[in-house]
Amino acid sequence: MKLDKLVLRNISLTVLLVVVLIIVILLRTRTPFGRENSAFASTPQNEITRIELTGKGEKLLLEKNGNKWMVNGRNEARRSGITFMEMILTGIKIKSPVSADLFEAAIIKNNVSPLKVRVYENNKLLNSFLVYKTGTNLYGNIMKISEKSKPFIVHVPGFEGDIGAGFTMNELFWVPYTIFNLLPSEISSVTYDDLSDPALSFVIKRRDNVFSLADLNANLSGWDTSRIKRYISYFGFIPFESWALDLAEEKCEKIKSGIPVCRISVVKSDGSEKVLTLWNMMNDETGEKDSDRLWGKTGEREELFIVQYFDIDPLLKKRSYFFTE
Repeated sequence: MKLDKLVLRNISLTVLLVVVLIIVILLRTRTPFGRENSAFASTPQNEITRIELTGKGEKLLLEKNGNKWMVNGRNEARRSGITFMEMILTGIKIKSPVSADLFEAAIIKNNVSPLKVRVYENNKLLNSFLVYKTGTNLYGNIMKISEKSKPFIVHVPGFEGDIGAGFTMNELFWVPYTIFNLLPSEISSVTYDDLSDPALSFVIKRRDNVFSLADLNANLSGWDTSRIKRYISYFGFIPFESWALDLAEEKCEKIKSGIPVCRISVVKSDGSEKVLTLWNMMNDETGEKDSDRLWGKTGEREELFIVQYFDIDPLLKKRSYFFTE
């Protein structure tokens, strides 16, 4: 009799433990709005290897190939852009729910079309969700798991910035932000046109590894060869800060129709040419010149980009730089 009671007691304790364990598991996996509505973060076993963005009949593919990420299988992706996206996809959390009225006002009335995001590890789909890019909040987004699920503003804890910017179909956003990336041996000539004072302009030519320096009319003498070589070496890496993709077309055209600060033309050894044009960046409200940044454009594209003086300053030399005092 005592044995039967002991068995029953053990069975009851076992059942109770199992029930408690199930409750703990459910509480740990429970999400406040339902997993099917709010599980935005991707959790790969090792690493994310493919990201697909689709919208308005277009598709952008970011895919890891060996140690490199590629954009649409053609160009190598900008590493910082991929790192930014990985931070978002693995760390994304709900900031706040979005009411039906707010979604109607911010998204539906403004005809904001969503981007469909799919995240993979090899061939395994880790997650998918919809991104509605909007300027109605600091984080630049309203997101849904699917069309019929609840909308949320999402963020990455610890990052108080616009994560919506990472979800863009424009291929320019994903390729390296590089103006010049040339070895000295690849450069045949450099022409620096100072548009504010043409008398300060200069031309550097290289022939059989012998340099010459000229103004816009004739060759000059007395310059320092080491300074010429140093200047040419600066073209090894000149980056820019970002594309001005959100710049209004009217303002873009106004900038390009203005008088540039300078124009730098580089002819490569193969005969191809790259021309960089720079304009002052002006504050629309005060009319003051930005002391840190310039507008830039190359002849390869119509889009403007933003250049920091810190990055471009090595190329902004006056002709006197090449002469020792």
